[in-house]
Amino acid sequence: MVFSSMVFLCIFLPAVFVLHLLLPGMRAKNAMLVLASLIFYAYGEPVYFLLLIGSSLMNYVAALAIGRWQKGRKAALVSAVIMNLAILVIFKYTGFLIETTNSVLGLSLPVPEVRMPIGISFFTFQAMSYVIDVYRGVTKAQSSFPRVLLYISFFPQLIAGPIVKYHDIALEIDSRTVTTEGVSLGIRRFIAGLSKKVLIANTMGLVADTLFNAPQLQINGAGAWIGAVSYMLQIYFDFSGYSDMAIGLGWMFGFHFKENFNYPYISGSIREFWQRWHISLSGWFREYLYIPLGGNRKGKARTVINKMIVFLFTGIWHGAAVNFLFWGIYHGCFLMLEEYIPAIREKGGRVKSLFQHVYALLVVCIGFVFFRAETMSQGIFWVKEMFTGFGWNASAMSLVVQQLTPVYLVTLAAGIAASLPLSQHWKKHKGYNTAACVVSLAGLALCILSLAGGTYNPFIYFRF
Repeated sequence: MVFSSMVFLCIFLPAVFVLHLLLPGMRAKNAMLVLASLIFYAYGEPVYFLLLIGSSLMNYVAALAIGRWQKGRKAALVSAVIMNLAILVIFKYTGFLIETTNSVLGLSLPVPEVRMPIGISFFTFQAMSYVIDVYRGVTKAQSSFPRVLLYISFFPQLIAGPIVKYHDIALEIDSRTVTTEGVSLGIRRFIAGLSKKVLIANTMGLVADTLFNAPQLQINGAGAWIGAVSYMLQIYFDFSGYSDMAIGLGWMFGFHFKENFNYPYISGSIREFWQRWHISLSGWFREYLYIPLGGNRKGKARTVINKMIVFLFTGIWHGAAVNFLFWGIYHGCFLMLEEYIPAIREKGGRVKSLFQHVYALLVVCIGFVFFRAETMSQGIFWVKEMFTGFGWNASAMSLVVQQLTPVYLVTLAAGIAASLPLSQHWKKHKGYNTAACVVSLAGLALCILSLAGGTYNPFIYFRF
């Protein structure tokens, strides 16, 4: 089940929200949320919800062992990390590893068809952070398995993040208050995220998919740029939209998740981009990989190596494919460049800021081309066309013109505007709250009409 579905919007969410309000006592509310979260996951993964429970139980036991056994603490931590990574490797990377082995060694080992559980990268990293934090003494081991299960399986952040640390919501699991203001803000935040996903990301995604799936003979420079920009907006509004919906749902149930996106497309460097993009993931890698490797405490050369390792694993985290691996290394290389040439990222005047902004957008855009491409060869072809494909091609231009519908052009303009922090200025006006409510109601109506009409509504996190 996904947030942008009629089943979720019209049946699941209203029922769970009303039950949460009516049930007396925190224990009953938590039990209902656990059951609802398991139903939410089982709706799309009827078999793998047992994996979710098993993973939660394994990490719960490991944390208890770390908290209670002084001599075996490190062994329990290492065992938990190995088992979590083993789950990821088995369900996410088995086919890729065997195919790579066959290609490199000339073997013909059978490649098993392992269907990847939805959200496995998110809930596995979340569970690992809990065990590691118990080992570090950041949080105490929770003696109640249902509380740990709620933390890991809570449906708002289960399948697409943000990755939540246990100590950030531990108090709210035991005691939280649902207020009228919190519910109101949560509903508005949820609708904002839903509108991002349904009205902007889906429209951009339809054009991006049409162009990326077209034969190469039908792609010229104009088509390549439109496809690249469309996907750049699709993935941002899809991903940030799901994060907004998760944060809004959290407010509705009395939980407060940290922000996951902060207008990344206004960045002036790749370093700044990663401070604004998927903040929970970059924060996870910084805290649990980059700093343990030594961070920036052992000289510039070691700092660069550590960053490259982090972004190598960032690429691997996103999927079992060479293009994801390349995408991680690609970003790592630009971070290395900015480390050795600080002038690239250091603030300057308006002219320099403009060039820095163009540089960052261009690097990110090209990176997302490889992220979206099915193969490295398609990514290379696409980038080549973006910069050299300016010859006349009637078939390619016809395909381009077909994409430039009034709906697409209006949505493109809206997407560009929504990528900027314009709302920060509007919030200062007295009529902001009234206008926000009206816009939210209009957005919800348009989303429901779009979803009820069975329009294009992909879930790109199946790849993760």
